[in-house]
Amino acid sequence: MAEGLSATLRQSAPVKLDCSLACAAGELLALVGPSGSGKTTVLRCIAGLQRPAQGRIACGGEVWFERGLFMPAQRRRVGMVFQEYSLLPHLSAEDNVALALWHLPRLEQRRSARQWLARAHLEGLEQRRPGQLSGGQQQRVALARALARAIRGDGQASGVLLLDEPFAALDQATRRKLQQELAKLRRELPIPIVLVTHDLDEARLLADRMVLLHHGQSLQQGAPEEVLSRPADARIARLVGHTNLFEGEVIGEAGQAALLWQGRRLKLGQAPRYRPGTRVRWLVAPEGVLLLRRDWQPRESDENPLAAVVEDAISLGAFTQVGLRLEDSALPLSFSLPNHVARRHEIAPGAAVRVSLLADAIHLMPWSESGG
Repeated sequence: MAEGLSATLRQSAPVKLDCSLACAAGELLALVGPSGSGKTTVLRCIAGLQRPAQGRIACGGEVWFERGLFMPAQRRRVGMVFQEYSLLPHLSAEDNVALALWHLPRLEQRRSARQWLARAHLEGLEQRRPGQLSGGQQQRVALARALARAIRGDGQASGVLLLDEPFAALDQATRRKLQQELAKLRRELPIPIVLVTHDLDEARLLADRMVLLHHGQSLQQGAPEEVLSRPADARIARLVGHTNLFEGEVIGEAGQAALLWQGRRLKLGQAPRYRPGTRVRWLVAPEGVLLLRRDWQPRESDENPLAAVVEDAISLGAFTQVGLRLEDSALPLSFSLPNHVARRHEIAPGAAVRVSLLADAIHLMPWSESGG
């Protein structure tokens, strides 16, 4: 990680931290977690705006913090974009970006500021003040200023770009447009990028890897799809929004491992890392629950068919959120369907249906009494 960012942070107050993260140059790392989990505090420590009690921070082969050493914020090559933009209202867009280039001669500041604004698609708006710009345009100015600060004039990696929920205050259409622009722009950026977000879909869309924080502790990190679909335990599963959480027991039948659940034998897509007889927590993601046709006839190759009754069906945009109660059980199961599929199958409270749990979508986790 000599060319990237690495941070290990520990403290008990004012915000508890016990976390570590690493982000390579050219990589986007998402910090996700509920409000109060320490995400912004981690960014402030990396930026030098807050000094952690213990740990180490290094970027671009340069140590910014460790025991006996604390590099002040003005010496760190850090570009930071805040949710509220933090633009100076009395200065033009060009002047706001030029502030990050204070170390350059005046004419070079202007030239470089205009280049960064052009890269942010703000040509022709250089002399407008923040109050004359839309929310999306202001966010682009803030991003241009942060990039001007984080990247050396020769374009080489030397710093880090920190994004603190940069799109949260924008309307959905503008947010999506700026997310797409960031996804394109980051391919050209030779620096590590750390994005703080509470939006799991945003992390899935933009990040190469993500770190899940809770009460200042890094619980799991990896590719977004891995963390979201294969959480390490039931507590993490709940934090990332899973509702189809159950308990069962690993069994072996005819040399093939399976899951015993509510008297049912469920096929597994992969050989489990647990021995037969082990109690486990398990989940199935909503996309792993498939609605079977009304004229379905049982076959040996079917994957875990279950009979259920619809408890509720709520239309949300183009999809219907379906809540089921399994036959002979009070356990709930939820998934979603396109509205036209729900109408065609007459999905409504009280309707009897059959669903299939895809074996590959069943994920086993360690047993815990509370499940998180």
